[in-house]
Amino acid sequence: MTLYDIVKPLLFQLSPETAHWLADGGLAVVDGTPIESVLEQAFVVEDDRLRVSAFGETFPNPIGVAAGFDKTAQAPGALQALGFGHVEVGGVTAEPQEGNPRPRVFRLVDDEAIINRMGLNNPGAAVVGRRLAETDVSHPIGVNLGKTEDVAMEEAAADYRETYERVATGGDFFVVNVSCPNSPGIRELQNRESMADIFAELTEAGASPLLVKLSPDLPEPAIEDALELVEEFDLDGVVATNTTTDRPETLTSPDRVEEGGLSGKPLEAEATEMVQFVARRTDVPVIGVGGVFTAADAYRKIRAGASLVQIYTGFIYRGPTIARDVNRGLATLLERDGFDTVEDAVGADL
Repeated sequence: MTLYDIVKPLLFQLSPETAHWLADGGLAVVDGTPIESVLEQAFVVEDDRLRVSAFGETFPNPIGVAAGFDKTAQAPGALQALGFGHVEVGGVTAEPQEGNPRPRVFRLVDDEAIINRMGLNNPGAAVVGRRLAETDVSHPIGVNLGKTEDVAMEEAAADYRETYERVATGGDFFVVNVSCPNSPGIRELQNRESMADIFAELTEAGASPLLVKLSPDLPEPAIEDALELVEEFDLDGVVATNTTTDRPETLTSPDRVEEGGLSGKPLEAEATEMVQFVARRTDVPVIGVGGVFTAADAYRKIRAGASLVQIYTGFIYRGPTIARDVNRGLATLLERDGFDTVEDAVGADL
């Protein structure tokens, strides 16, 4: 039993958003302090077999923190010290946003899942950009770019560009979020014309490396359209996937009826299938997200074609040892299957 196993029942007595605020706030206090070196000794797995090169960046291991955990860019150093190989901050919008009314996050404990309808609450791109510019970390930081809620759809491309320009100096890669189910209108941008406008605006602004994050709810023809645009605009990668509005029949928790994006264990198989679908149709690196709790979960996504894997809900349920545990487990799985490096295992099941 770990310390988190003892603390978790107490945290889970709090509302999900309050517990998250405490966790993120605690990491923010640690960020940039000597405590980071203590955490690194306990949590960082040093193993060259886990090193990954993708879209011009070098990652010490494939396990990262998905967008939505560090919305305010206050804790990338502390998260690095917990053993994560990268952090994607945000979603970030050009202007500050309060998000949707509370309650807006719900634990589905029996299902090891979360439903959230946060609504891209964040302090705005100027604040996030300043924090990132002052951050001193060795691992890559991604920035998830979202649409400002009150911006008209026809102005969306210019809005994404404004957000990018305010965070450009602090990010190492940038992810176009057109798939968040919790911010009004944003998923309406997942049509070919709107995405093309956004990609054109951002590439003209010099956004690079540039990736796009897709919804697991897209039909195959829409995914095909998105991937054609990835090739047309020479984007650098695809993130698969965001949360889903679907509700599998297997869900048993009372809060399964709440509106919002579902993440966690129930999404794991579907997200892995989408990683494989995308990887078979594009040559750019894929970041796999959805339902990763264990090394075996991450390994399935890697073998399905993911160069990198991100964690969010698993972090909440498994606690601060998750990156260490997954990375250690990945090394064991690589050795079992005869792979010299994690890169050798990428796409093994394609």
